[in-house]
Amino acid sequence: MPHDALFSAVGRCISQETPELLAFRRDLHAHPELAFQETRTTDALAVRLDQASIPTRRLARTGLLADIGAPDASYRVALRADMDALPVRERTGLPFASTTPGVCHACGHDVHTAALLGALLALKSVETDLIRAGVAIRGIFQPAEEVIPGGAHDAIAADAMEGVDSVFAIHCDPSLDVGQVGLREGPITAACDQITVSLHGRGGHTSRPQLTEDLTYALAKMITDVPAALSRRLDPRAGAALVWGVVNAGKAANVIPSSGEASGTLRMLDAHAWLTVGPLLEEIVQGVAAPYAVQAKLERVKGVPPVVNTPDGIAACRAAAGPTHLETVPTQQSLGGEDFSWYLSHAPGAMVRLGTRTPGGHTFDLHQGDLVVDEEAVRLGALFLANVALCAWHGSTEATL
Repeated sequence: MPHDALFSAVGRCISQETPELLAFRRDLHAHPELAFQETRTTDALAVRLDQASIPTRRLARTGLLADIGAPDASYRVALRADMDALPVRERTGLPFASTTPGVCHACGHDVHTAALLGALLALKSVETDLIRAGVAIRGIFQPAEEVIPGGAHDAIAADAMEGVDSVFAIHCDPSLDVGQVGLREGPITAACDQITVSLHGRGGHTSRPQLTEDLTYALAKMITDVPAALSRRLDPRAGAALVWGVVNAGKAANVIPSSGEASGTLRMLDAHAWLTVGPLLEEIVQGVAAPYAVQAKLERVKGVPPVVNTPDGIAACRAAAGPTHLETVPTQQSLGGEDFSWYLSHAPGAMVRLGTRTPGGHTFDLHQGDLVVDEEAVRLGALFLANVALCAWHGSTEATL
C-alpha cells in the first residue's frame, strides 16, 4: 500500500472508532487510579486489545506492552502512554467526573491512554502491510509516571525497549488549542529529584532557646538559605529551582521540637548539573545547619533527567502533523519532570505537547482539579501517534510501503 494510502486507511479507522475511544476515555476518567494501582485500567486495556487480536505482556505490577507488525522487524517504533491519576479532588462537574474520592485525572493521562489504544487499533487494521514492510509497533502502557522513581523503570525492565529504533509520546497541554501540537528539538522538560532535609536536636521550652538546639529556627533557615546558596553556587544557566512543598516541625506553640523536616523538589534544566549537584547540595545543607548545632540529614531521591527530543524524532513529528491536520507550534522547555526521558536513553525519539484547550475557551492548568480537556484531543492524539510511527519508519528508510 502506498504511504499516502496508509495514512488514509489509518485515518478512516480512527474516525470510525472515535465514539468508542471517547467512551473508553470517559470510563477511565470516572475511575482514576493512583501510581502502581492501575489494575482496572490495565485490565480494561488487556480485554480490548485481546478483542482486536493484539498480543500483550503485563508488567511486574501494573501496565502492559502490546505488539503489532512484523515479529522479526527491521524497524520497530515504540509509542508510550502513562496511565496513573493524581491525589487531587476533581472539581469539573462533568457527567463522567471521578467517582474515586480525592483522586482524578488532573494531568490528562486518560487522554494519553485512550489515544494510544486508538493508534494501536488503527495500525492493527493495516498490519498486513506493516508485516510485508518489516515494521513493528510496540505500545507501552506505563504505570506511575507521577511518582519518583516512575514506572518507566518497570517497563524497561520488562524489555519494553528491546529492539526499539525510535520512541514517541504525547503530553496534554491546556495552554495550546486543540488542533495544535507543540514541538521543540532538544530538552523539553527538566531533571527532577525529590529532596528531604531532616533535622534532629535537643528540644526544650521556648522561653529558654539558649539551652536548646533551636530546631524550628534552623529549619526555617534551611528552607530559605539552601535554595539561595544553591542559586549562587551553580551556574545560572543550569536553571536550578529548589522549591519546598512540605514542612513539619512541632505540635505546641511553647515547645521547641527535637525533630523536623522539609521536603520538596529540585529541578534543573541542565543534565550535567543534575548529575553532579549531589556533593554541593550536601555541603550547603550541612553548612546551613552547623551554626545551630543541629544534626542534618539530606535524602535525595533521584528522579528523571530532562526529556531531550532528537532532531530525527522532531522531523518525524513534524511530518506526522501534516496528514493529522495539526498545526505545529514552537514550545519552550519547562521545569516539569517526565520519566519518558528514560526511554530516550535507549532510543531516539520525541515527546510532543498536544493541545487540549477549546479555541476561545478557558485556559486550565495541569495538576488542578478543574482541568477540562476538549475531547477532540483524543481523536487527534490517536491519529498523531499512529502517523508518527509510520513517519519515523519512513524517514529512517526513505521507503514506500
